[in-house]
Amino acid sequence: MTKAFSRREFFQVSSAAAIAGAALSALPAAAAEVQGQGSFRGPLCLFSKAVPQLNWHELAQAAKEAGFAGVDLTVRGDGHVLPQNAVRDLPKAVEAIRAQGLEVPMITTELVEANDPTAEPILQTAKQLGIPFAKTGYYHYKMENVWKERNQAGEKLRGLVALAAKHEIQLGYHNHAHYIGAAIWDIGEIIEKLDSRWCGFYFDLGHSATDGGQGAWEIATNLVIPRLKMVAVKDFYWKEMPARRLEARTCPMGKGFVPWSDFLQTLAKSDFHGPVSLHDEYEIPGIADEQGRALSRAAVPAVMQAAQENLQYLKSLFRAAYSHA
Repeated sequence: MTKAFSRREFFQVSSAAAIAGAALSALPAAAAEVQGQGSFRGPLCLFSKAVPQLNWHELAQAAKEAGFAGVDLTVRGDGHVLPQNAVRDLPKAVEAIRAQGLEVPMITTELVEANDPTAEPILQTAKQLGIPFAKTGYYHYKMENVWKERNQAGEKLRGLVALAAKHEIQLGYHNHAHYIGAAIWDIGEIIEKLDSRWCGFYFDLGHSATDGGQGAWEIATNLVIPRLKMVAVKDFYWKEMPARRLEARTCPMGKGFVPWSDFLQTLAKSDFHGPVSLHDEYEIPGIADEQGRALSRAAVPAVMQAAQENLQYLKSLFRAAYSHA
């Protein structure tokens, strides 16, 4: 890395650390394997998208058996909790997960503006349940006037952040290929002007390394760390396609080119201990689709076995990085 943030520098620029630390201070026993000497104290979470067939109790049990400390719970149209039912169902889902000794440190939503009728009920309920973090939805480029489109997205995000602040929920914006924020710089300029207590980055090194090529991920990492809320984990490799075209394909952890060890060393030096969500978003023939979702209930055990293997690899990376920080 060109520059590694010290602990002192990190806390100088990130006033949200104290808020997040209070919410995440008591971690369940499932996190013990990552903790220990010089350890990462944040929860490693199962992204619930992978197993849509499971109800809340089954989801919690599967996550616990695989060794996760928490669940990144989907609260969106295709999620484990439907947005319009959040007031009724989110408490039930969280209760089922916590009954297994797991945390729900974050929810994944599709919220992009404050005037969405489901926005306040979701954020208010999350506050009542003690869920500190929420992932926003995505903003799209129409590729007609990217400056104007980005600025319009910024206006929407500002309104959503104001609503989140009202309910003391920290929003993380996820950098994802093909959307505003994929390059970090475009959304970064907007986020930099917002209150760091309530808005920051949900950083995805996989997408950053893919979109940024050889070295831009290092710049992106240093840009997001002062306002880092959550981390999304996945690995990629390049597949050669017809007409000499390359296409990024998600794959099991450790099988791609994403520089996780280098990134985690920088993360450890920044003293980050927020939620980490494992995204097993790759195809397993006959088992999971190209987004990593189990094709049937019968396929769920195989999907969770893959998640467990990826989690064990991830834990080893965190142990190595944080023990030397």
